[in-house]
Amino acid sequence: MFTPTYLAQQLINALNLGSLYALVAIGLTMVYGILRLINFAHGDMMTLGAYLALAGISALVLPAWAALVLPMLVIALVGVLIERLAYRPLRGAPEVAMLITSLAVSSLIQNGATMLLTAQPRPLRVPSALTQRIAFGDLSIAVMDLGIIALAAVLMVALGVFVKRTTIGIAMRACSENLRAAQLMGVDVNRVIVVAFAISAGLAGAAGVLWSSKFGLVDPFMGFVPGLKAFVAAVIGGIGSIPGAMLGGYLLGFAEVFFVAFAPPELSGYRDAFVFALLLIVLLVRPAGLLGRGEVNRA
Repeated sequence: MFTPTYLAQQLINALNLGSLYALVAIGLTMVYGILRLINFAHGDMMTLGAYLALAGISALVLPAWAALVLPMLVIALVGVLIERLAYRPLRGAPEVAMLITSLAVSSLIQNGATMLLTAQPRPLRVPSALTQRIAFGDLSIAVMDLGIIALAAVLMVALGVFVKRTTIGIAMRACSENLRAAQLMGVDVNRVIVVAFAISAGLAGAAGVLWSSKFGLVDPFMGFVPGLKAFVAAVIGGIGSIPGAMLGGYLLGFAEVFFVAFAPPELSGYRDAFVFALLLIVLLVRPAGLLGRGEVNRA
């Protein structure tokens, strides 16, 4: 029986999952918008962020806010380092070269984490204050869930203001429109790309902390599936469009949660198949995504 309380709980779950997908999808779409690079190592930034949070909470006994902010900053620096060492030397090469490199970086991170930290999942125990539940009538919501929704919203609003109001944000939009023209107009393309990678990785690191805090486990491959689904969300919304990535993330979160909540129980194991079927349907109707535009000449 689908009671109003059950429906409200599924709505919270959908907002929760959609917020996480949106954070990761935004990072993917920022890099793609400038370099036309599908960065398959992006999900592994989530993994690194989760391990840093684990170290911060378990070993360093950091407060919750520091266990979120510190991984964001460190993973942003990691993103800059990866761009400098792995992607910048290939700039100007065929796009497939950087695509293959991103797969290599992803494999390196996953296998490096497995060798150094073992593949054994590790529990992440968040402060008890975050696991408490707040009652709204018959509905009970965990503080963690409300925190994830609120933090994701704050980060996305801050990014929107940054992209629209700051000089470097305007330069990023110009590079997304036409990289060569922006360079000819005096835009420091290298600086723009570094900032895009830093923001992209930082958002993925934050998503990794929130994801592992919600589900309570960290392992070297935890970022692969969320990263893949975030890519699906970015394509659904229109890859290269930041509002599209947000929209796609939330749509995917709602679709996945509602499929599990309202479909027959024997079908719940096919949630991933449903996600990719949804992608195919959207692309058949809107090949460029819901908010995307057709490819333009960037030369």
